[in-house]
Parts: sequence; C-alpha cells; structure tokens
Amino acid sequence: MKISLFLIILLLLGIVRLEAGADFNYGDALDKSLMFFEAQRSGKLPFDQRVKWRSDSGLRDGLAQGVDLVGGYYDAGDHVKFGLPMAFTTTMLSWGVIDFRKEITNLDQMGYTLWAIRWATDYFIKAHPQPNVLWAQVGDGDSDHYCWERAEDMTTSRAAYKLDENHPGSDLAGETAAALAAASIAFQPYNSSYSSLLLFHAKQLFTFADRFRGIYDDSITNAKQFYTSSGYSDELLWAAAWLYRATNEDYYLKYVVDNAVYMGGTGWAVKEFSWDNKYAGVQILLTKILLEGRGGAYTSTLHQYQAKADYFACACLQKNGGYNAPLTPGGLLYVREWNNMQYVTSAAFLLAVYSDYLTAANTKLTCPDGQVQPQELLNFAKSQVDYILGKNPKSISYLVGYGTKYPIHVHHRGSSIASVFNLHSPVGCVQGFDSWYRRPEANPNVIYGALVGGPDKNDDFSDDRSNYEETEPTISASGPLVGLFSKLQITFNGIPSSYHRESPISHQRTPTPTTPSPTSSTYSHHETPQPNDNSETPVKFVHSITNTWNIGQETYYRHKVIIKNTSKKQITSLKLGIQDLKGSLWGLSPTHEKNTYELPEWIKVLRPGEQCSFVYVQGGPQAKVSILRYH
Repeated sequence: MKISLFLIILLLLGIVRLEAGADFNYGDALDKSLMFFEAQRSGKLPFDQRVKWRSDSGLRDGLAQGVDLVGGYYDAGDHVKFGLPMAFTTTMLSWGVIDFRKEITNLDQMGYTLWAIRWATDYFIKAHPQPNVLWAQVGDGDSDHYCWERAEDMTTSRAAYKLDENHPGSDLAGETAAALAAASIAFQPYNSSYSSLLLFHAKQLFTFADRFRGIYDDSITNAKQFYTSSGYSDELLWAAAWLYRATNEDYYLKYVVDNAVYMGGTGWAVKEFSWDNKYAGVQILLTKILLEGRGGAYTSTLHQYQAKADYFACACLQKNGGYNAPLTPGGLLYVREWNNMQYVTSAAFLLAVYSDYLTAANTKLTCPDGQVQPQELLNFAKSQVDYILGKNPKSISYLVGYGTKYPIHVHHRGSSIASVFNLHSPVGCVQGFDSWYRRPEANPNVIYGALVGGPDKNDDFSDDRSNYEETEPTISASGPLVGLFSKLQITFNGIPSSYHRESPISHQRTPTPTTPSPTSSTYSHHETPQPNDNSETPVKFVHSITNTWNIGQETYYRHKVIIKNTSKKQITSLKLGIQDLKGSLWGLSPTHEKNTYELPEWIKVLRPGEQCSFVYVQGGPQAKVSILRYH
C-alpha cells in the first residue's frame, strides 16, 4: 500500500507518528519474567506459589553452621546460592521499581515484583547476623555440577561460606549493601519499617566492605571458577552511590567523589555493565545528581563521572568514534560467550534509565559521532529487547514461553526432570544425567520467563540442553527485565484496557465443566466440536474469550480452551494441532513437530469426564485446534 505524499510530509514534520511498539506485548513478557523468579526460589515455598512443578528445597541450608540460611535464589540451572549475582539481581529489580514505579503499578505487577525482591532481601538479612559477618554462598559449585537432579532431591554439598574480618569480600559485601539500600527505597512507600531494616543492614555491610578490604573469591576459592570477581572498587562506589540515594547523607556522596580517581570511577571507561562490573551503573547514577543540579561543591567531579557515562552510552549506540561495543550481525550486543544475554539486558536497562534522566533535564547525549536525542537511547534498548523476543535472524524468542517458537531444551535441572508431584521417587545424581539430561525430548516443565544465554557472536543458536553457554538461564539476566519490560510496554503500547495478568501454570484439572455466570469476565463461550463430530470423537473443546484489551490499533483477546474427555475411556498421549497461533500460549507443552502440542507432564491421563485447559493471547481470529492423535 502506497503512503500518500501528504502523510509523508506529516511524518517528516513529526505531526503524525507511526506506532512502533505493537510488534511485541512487553506486558506479556513481564508476566513471564516474574514467573521465572518463582521457579528459582530456594527454601519453603509459599501457599500462593504459581510455579506448580517446584516444591520445597534447601530446608537445612546453614544448619551445620548454626545459622538459618533457608531461602534466596538459585543462580541459574544449578542449585548453588551464589551471593554476588543474587545481590546484583536484587539491585536491578529494585532499581526497576524505583525508576519505573508508575509503569509497574499501572501494569498491576508491583506486588509480584516486591515479592521477587523480598525473597532475596529476607535471605540477605538472615545471612548478615553480625555487623562484620556475611554468609556469602550456600552449596559447592564443583559437586553440584557433577550431578543432574532436582532441587527437591539434592544430595550434593550444602556447605555454607562466610565473609568476616579475616576473610574479607568487599565486592560481595558491597553489592549486598547496594541491593539492600536500593530495596529500602523500593519498599519505602509500602512498608516503611521493613525499608528501615533494610537500610540498617545496608549501612553496616558497607562499613564492613570498606573497612576490611579484599576480593571475595580469594576468601571463597571455590566460587572463583563460577563467578570470578575482577575487583571490589566498583562495588564500593556502587554501594555508596545507592546509600546516598537512599539516605541523601553527604557522607556517601563525598565518598564517591573523594575516591573517584583512586577507585577508578572517573578513570574507567567501559562498554559492559554486569554483576561483576558496576562502573557504568555508578557513572549514570551519579550523572543523575548532576543533571538535577544537586552537584554543589562536587560538580566538577560529577562532570567527570558523566563523561564516562556518556562513553558507555555512545559505545552501545555505535556512536563512540569507533570505540564501540561489539554487535552481532543481527544487531545484538555481544560481550561474553556464556550467557551473553545478561550483558544485553543490563545494558538495555541502563540506557532506558539514562534516557529518562536526560529527558527530565531537557538535554541531549553528546557523542564523538554527534549529538543524540534521549529517545534514541530508549529506541536502542527496545531494539535489544525486540531481538530477545523474536526480531532476530533465527526468528526465535529467547524468553522461554513467549511467542510460538522458543527454546524447549533449556539447560536447567528442575525444568528438564519431571516434577516431584508427577515422578515421586527421587532422581539420583547420575540417574539424572542418564534418564533426563541426555533425552532428546523437550523439557517436561516449561520454565516460563527464563531468558536463556542466547546466540553466539554470529547470531547462531543451538537449542541443546548440553549447550549451557546458550541455553542456560540466569537470574542476573532477568533482574533488569522487569523494569525494562514495564517501561517499554507503557511507552510504546500504553496501558492495556482491562489489563489481565495471566498465571501461566495455574491451569489444573477441573472435576466439573465451567459454566460462565452473567457476572463473570467471560465475554463469549461456545463448544467447538471436532470436524465430523460423532460418537467416536473422544474430545471436545470449550472455547471462550475471557478478556480483551487494545494495544495501539490492535485488539488482543485472551482465549481459554477447555479440553473435555467425553468418552468412557481414559485418554493418554494426546497430541493437538494448533494452527494460526500468533501469540503466547500457556498450559500445553510444545513438541518437536511444528504446530504440535501435548498435555503438560503432570497431566498424563485424562479419565472419562475429566478436563484440563490451556490459554493463549493474540489479536485477530482465534486459533484452530484439532486432535492429531491419542491413545
């Protein structure tokens, strides 16, 4: 269709703007990202746990050391609780709440986000029983990686490791202080007493980190091959910057100024922001103070911090006079071979917040290759997120459960082994490798919201469980996504009318058919029999639209399909064909066959009269569901 000359003129003048965000439902992606944190929980799970294939684990953590270390998060596809990435994840979740509070609230996700933060901060409080003691790790990476078993079956070492005056770890203690300070700001409007408690621990940990200096993996040597620290100066500056934002106390601002040169804050120009390297985050946090006109006597030093913040942003945007951050041919930032996506999400988040800071100050970013409008920073962040969600050479979503094509052989122990609620006998250390790790079938448990490591430097990706560099998810990759998805959803798509938060794994067997009442939110309800429907057909589908909302010019519908066994015999190995599916689907497991799905692992049999359901969201006509085969 040709665009009229008049429309082109209006576009050039900026009077008319074409919608750019309707390609992806960032709110849907946000739902799933928050689910991932529930899948990574260690400890006693709450009654409202939404990831139903997980159960309690690590309930004796810390017992041998005489301290309660139950709780917290497993860092990736294994079952070690590494303190450094967990703390960084918490800082990023909290930063999302602080800077994108309105967006998260408008999407009705603040409760789940605060719970994601608190699952970590409650653990950090327990791990900090004395001013100069921090329990930094539970589990041994070496023995853990020798086994492939569910968290609920763990037989590997749950040794706990602490930092103290004789075994310092300024990087890990500093990051934990930053996490607790940021979380105190996030919780302040909702729970001021908890906020104060977090700040109390943050201050003590910062003092401990600063007074007893050392690299944490020199004290905890078995962490070195998994999360090696490059130094602690950036974490000390990072913690002080967050404590200043939390307290507005001059002591902390003076700290980052006085130590700017010595600790590299105004010296290091970087192209990476991650769990290990916080310099770009420090530089942008402090630039915010300068842009708000609050630099005072520290203005000249803050300008030096800003110069390095601009270096990072310009490098990502490929406008840094040739000294740019590497990109794949498809346009994805590429930093490391293992789990590169964690560097992508952290950088994209940082650019999104910097875009807001520059916009609020009504200023531009000055790069060696020219001036840049703040919107360009957000647009670049969006390009990285869009790549993640499917706008890439492989046309695959690297966020598990989002879209119709995503990794199904995720390198994750719990996801790859049948749930304890389905397979009741324990899975042994070696048995897990033999029976589950090497099986070619898709993971029995879909780990919704897991962001896998992603493609290599050439945009190639192998969906192989043994390819841990590309198929293993991490919490540090997902931490920045919550705020980032919220920002992009509201900015580019607006607030969906009647926004519905879907719980992807809440679809259980229902003993009796659901009859919609006049007061329910169901918009339409009808039975969809199979073609040539007769007494031989064992299954019927009850298809209903339970919610609707608009994103730009597009109307989206939430479809619920109840699968009913109408025969007098039990049904197993049911395979469904789903054609014309354009959006995300919950409640079924994808197979290797195109457009073919099966019931989840925990629903092996549909007995006579029983039913289960699945849900999908998309615009346009409903998908076509058919029976392919069954036993």
